[in-house]
Order: sequence, then C-alpha cells, then structure tokens
Amino acid sequence: MEIVKTIEEVRTTVKKWKIEGKSVGFVPTMGYLHQGHQSLIKRACQENEKVVVSIFVNPTQFGPNEDFSSYPRDLDRDSEVCSIAGADLIFHPETEEMYDSFACTYVNVDGLTDKLCGKSRPTHFRGVCTVVSKMFLIVNPDRAYFGQKDAQQLAVIKRMVRDLNFDIEIVGCPIIREEDGLAKSSRNTYLSVEEREAATVLNRALTQGRVLISEGEKSVDKVKNLIQRVIEAEPLARIDYIEVVDFETIEPISLLEGTVLVAVASYIGKTRLIDNFILKI
Repeated sequence: MEIVKTIEEVRTTVKKWKIEGKSVGFVPTMGYLHQGHQSLIKRACQENEKVVVSIFVNPTQFGPNEDFSSYPRDLDRDSEVCSIAGADLIFHPETEEMYDSFACTYVNVDGLTDKLCGKSRPTHFRGVCTVVSKMFLIVNPDRAYFGQKDAQQLAVIKRMVRDLNFDIEIVGCPIIREEDGLAKSSRNTYLSVEEREAATVLNRALTQGRVLISEGEKSVDKVKNLIQRVIEAEPLARIDYIEVVDFETIEPISLLEGTVLVAVASYIGKTRLIDNFILKI
C-alpha cells in the first residue's frame, strides 16, 4: 500500500490502473478511521480490483465554531486500518494541495441541503459537495462508497452525481455499531465515560420508533413524539432535530410510505451525534 500527498501522484497511479483494465473503488474519509470506515474499504475491495482511500480533514465543511482544529487525526493508525482492510493507495493531501489560495468555486445542491443537518450547519454540505466533486475528478473511480450513518450526505451525493452526470456508481453501506448500539463515529472519542453511556439513547429511541412503525403505525407525528420522549428522558441529551423525510428528496412527509428516512441529531454534553434508519414501507 502506498501513501501519496499530491493530485499528480494519484492521477498517475489511477491512469496506470485504468490502462491495465482494472476497476477502481474509492472511499473518501476525514481519517481517524473506525470499523465503519473499515467496512466501506472492505466492501470496495470486494467489488473493485484497486481501492483508493482519501484521508483529508476538509476545512470547508466545518462552520466557524465547529471542531476543525480539534478533529482527531492519526495517520499511522489510519494507515494500519487501510492496510488491513486491503486498500491499495491512500491520498493524504495538505489543504493547500486541495484548495488554491484564490479558490472561489463551490458546488451546491439546493433543496436537499437546507434541512436536517443542513439547517443547523448552513455551509456544511457546500463544503462536502465541493470536496467530494474534487476528489471524484482527481481519483476518477468507478464506484465510491459512503456510510448510511450520514444518510443526508448519501442522498445529497447521489443527487449531485445524477445532476452533474458523474460516471460513478454511489454505493451506500450499512451503519456499523458498537455492541451497545451506538453508531460508530470519530466524534465518539470526545465523549466522557458518562456521556458515552448516555449516547446509547439515540439508538434506543430509534429502535422504539422502528418497532412502532413495524406494528403498523402510519402517523409521522406519533413516531417522532415517541422518539422525542425517549431521548428527553436522558438528562445529558439535548435534541437538535428529529425528522421523518422521504429519503430521496429529504422532504418532510406526513404519512409513512415509500422509502423513509428517520433521522435524529442530538448533543450529548457538547458533542453532536447523529443516527438514523431507512425503511421501505
């Protein structure tokens, strides 16, 4: 496995693979990799002959008061995860390599990005769509892999790829959880022991909502109210949002039908965590 820092190096390597007729999978990450990322890399290795993983903490998707400077970074640890999972190349650029000092071009996906996480993080998805577009143009993969934990991001990237005619298959992969149900996240490292225990309330609340739907409940309000009651019973939790939307459009729905995304975001102490489930009804 090789680690490179420049766009030219990535393009040279991938062009060689393509000339040899090899398929290329791509897993974009911000590093501090966990089992969720590892599952994406393994899936990419199963479905492609070569796999590129990017490790880049993207400044443009962080708001002014968010955790860009403190976001966890550990390239040695990440390299080991990538190697074990079977990746062939890590792209680990500096910010200056990805963004010219006079850069003024951004990618926006309207509509899908002003709800859920986009409502409280108004510039977040502009940063995500811009960096992912740049990565797609640099790596030129056949397939790219994204986790369902960031379900809104997955929906946004799928729409962007359709709208901009990227010749890339977007593969969504299941949420990987701890034994107690907490969704794997790099931000879990911010939690104290007490907060870590409290954070399991998100999955518990969603599980109860899912059971209610499986029993035939069609009212969105009843499902949201149940999830809200469970989370509010945890003193360390402060709800950002609880939403039930159409997964493809991220538009709110009043009746549970079609492909539905049930998503929550909550602060546990000072740490903002997200979780969700997707159902076809």
